Amino acid sequence: QVQLVESGGGLVQAGGSLRLSCAASGRTFSGYAMGWFRQAPGKEREIVAAINWSGGVTHYADSVKGRFTISRDNAKNTVYLQMDSLKPEDTAVYYCAASFKAEIYSGGYYYLEPRDYDYWGQGTQVTVSS
Repeated sequence: QVQLVESGGGLVQAGGSLRLSCAASGRTFSGYAMGWFRQAPGKEREIVAAINWSGGVTHYADSVKGRFTISRDNAKNTVYLQMDSLKPEDTAVYYCAASFKAEIYSGGYYYLEPRDYDYWGQGTQVTVSS
C-alpha cells in the first residue's frame, strides 16, 4: 500500500504561482512513476504531468508545457508540481497518483491515463481568479 497526501493548493490570481507537494508513505516511493492529474467540474480527469522513478523522464500536457514543472525527491518521498503563469482554466482539483510501473513510457506507449495509476491522493483544490 502507498498513501499519498497532497498539499499546497489554494486561491491565486491569474499569472501567479503555486507549488503542490505530494508526500508518500508506505512502500518504496522510489520504485514508482508518479503523476499529477486534475479534474474540473463537469470534466474528465486529465493528466497534467508525469515523472518516472528517477526523475529523468517527464511528460507534460500541452496545456501546461512551459508553465508547470514536475519534480521528485526520493529521499523525502515527495513529488512536486511547480505551477507558474497560472490561468483561470487551470482551476481544478489536483490529484497525485502513483504507478507500479517505474517508467512512464514503454514500447511506444505513454502511461498517462488514470487507469495506468494504482494509488491516488485525496486531491487539493486550485482556484485561479481572473
